[in-house]
Amino acid sequence: MADSTKFQQVVKEGYSFKGESFKIGCAMLDGSVVPGADVLIPLRTMNRHGLIAGATGTGKTKTLQMLAEGLSDASVPVVLMDIKGDLSGIAAPGILNDKLTERAKLLNIEYKPTAYPVDLLTLSNQPGARLRATVSEFGPVLLSRILGLNDTQGGFVAMIFKYCDDNKLPLLDLKDFIKVLQFVSDEGKAEMEKSYGKISTTSTGTILRKVIELQQQGADVFFGEKSFEVDDLMRINDDGRGMVSIVRVTDLQDRPKLFSTFMLQLLAELYASCPEEGDLDKPKLIMFIDEAHLIFQEANDALLQQIETIIKLIRSKGIGIYFCTQNPMDVPADVLAQLGLKIQHALRAFTAADRKVIKQTSENYPETTFYKTEDLITQLGIGEALVTILNEKGIPTPLVHCMIRPPASRMDVLTASEIDGLVAKSRIASKYNQVIDTESAYEILTEKLNEAAEKTKKEEQKEKQGSNSKKDKGFFDDPTVRSMTRTAGNTIVRSLLGALGLGGRSRRRLF
Repeated sequence: MADSTKFQQVVKEGYSFKGESFKIGCAMLDGSVVPGADVLIPLRTMNRHGLIAGATGTGKTKTLQMLAEGLSDASVPVVLMDIKGDLSGIAAPGILNDKLTERAKLLNIEYKPTAYPVDLLTLSNQPGARLRATVSEFGPVLLSRILGLNDTQGGFVAMIFKYCDDNKLPLLDLKDFIKVLQFVSDEGKAEMEKSYGKISTTSTGTILRKVIELQQQGADVFFGEKSFEVDDLMRINDDGRGMVSIVRVTDLQDRPKLFSTFMLQLLAELYASCPEEGDLDKPKLIMFIDEAHLIFQEANDALLQQIETIIKLIRSKGIGIYFCTQNPMDVPADVLAQLGLKIQHALRAFTAADRKVIKQTSENYPETTFYKTEDLITQLGIGEALVTILNEKGIPTPLVHCMIRPPASRMDVLTASEIDGLVAKSRIASKYNQVIDTESAYEILTEKLNEAAEKTKKEEQKEKQGSNSKKDKGFFDDPTVRSMTRTAGNTIVRSLLGALGLGGRSRRRLF
């Protein structure tokens, strides 16, 4: 039997902070809650990122929900990536029952059912404010990654972006990109090669097929206007609480490449638009990514390196990123090393491979004389977790077995009518859900090609009328001579149009 008095003292010393903090639960020893051994989280270090891990059904999502509530109460805006669709309940008050009453008594807290200020966001046609980005904002590197292109094909995509920048052809949605791709493969090929180098027909064909595949995954609804402004993720509600923005991405589970690339684009946009803040008393924004393995499972080395770089640098902007996943090994080691807060729910040891993972996981936590970490990880109850965080000096706190406090909001999803009502009251839904189709590359190039075709048609009609109006039968009446004259005239017209960068008569396209 461990010394509970000494344990209580260790917890109090390790989890007492000068700055603002909030309680996430109480430490446990030998399976029982130790009175007064409160586990607090300092807001000052919340930008040091974190991990919430554990097997299915152990309470990870509810822990995430509880943390979001504590941050919102502290006037910190929160973004939740809702993969499973079970986080919307934070917008409604919880329902008190006997289990919650008993847990609140053990933790020495008052349970008050509370609804939190929520905005629902979506990448698709689900109810919520529409998240969009233009193809230009996505950039050639990320677009090449999401399309799965090789270096040569990626270089050609970069060339297309450069061509569009130089010729003032806005790339807003995928149809713009497809139109430019078709144009530089056909009518504009000579112009493109003259300024930017040789074009491989094989590469353009491959890229076009990849873009069409992406369209079939529903990406058309993501690319376009109006672009989402990251400032709208950092709002404070009228009552002083931080807004909770729930990005509903339940329909992206089978499209991890699109999800991971969207996440990287959002993080890059946050990093680029937010000023350097250093260490603030509390973060400007915290983002929770549920089912985080979806980000990493399809990511290649280059994408992983970009994610790691942003994770390292974005904390200086006052932004913290929290990954929620079943297995800590789902997160690459270089990223895992950047995570200051670790909340480990139970893992299950069904196989030898599971036991190996549990042993590796236990080695990621500070050593303790109060627990045998490797064994305890498999024995944690629902709503219990091993916790360690960085204190205000950047030193890991003692590892504690913690009974987590329950969320004050509903631990279930909203109904369809509740979701519709929430979207109807949203201040940003009307801002982003209007359809905008400004003139861009597709319209500009279509008009350019139509003008060229019309000009060619008029020249041919003029030539034909002039030939028919001749009254004198003679040399030009001969069918062979007329054919030669027509051919020569068409050649001249095509040459003139080519010099103007408009191409000649539209040839049959390869795609």
